[in-house]
Parts: sequence; C-alpha cells; structure tokens
Amino acid sequence: MFFELRQYHVRPGQQAAWVKCMEEEIIPFQVKMGMVILGSFVGEEYWKNEIAPRVPTLIDREQIKVTRLVATPRSVIQ
Repeated sequence: MFFELRQYHVRPGQQAAWVKCMEEEIIPFQVKMGMVILGSFVGEEYWKNEIAPRVPTLIDREQIKVTRLVATPRSVIQ
C-alpha cells in the first residue's frame, strides 16, 4: 500500500464542477480499478487569500519534492 496526495489547481469558478466530476466519475472509476480512496478534500478560501501569497517568500518552490510513502510490513496503517 502507498499513499498519494494530489493537489489540483482548479480554474476560477469551477470548484463545484470539479468536485462533482471527482465524486461521480473519477473516484468511482479508480475504486473500480482497485484503488482505495481514503478521502477527497477541498481547500478553504483563507489559504488562497491569506497564506498562499506568503508561500513564495517562505519556500523554494523549485525544490519541492513529492514522495510516495509505502507503509512497512509492521506499520499499523496497513
């Protein structure tokens, strides 16, 4: 088993349509293919308005790394 966090940049005004597509089409397809989807989430607006503008001053976006996490055999999260 592994965990994956995917973050999508949704076009302005399209969040409701994207969530509908994810919940009614994409996630059911992924589940049908054998994936276990633990959750689907949307960000809160305060992030975009208050936190996101500060992010480039705090981190080097060019150095972001995405790591696939695989639970070890004795991990309780199996």
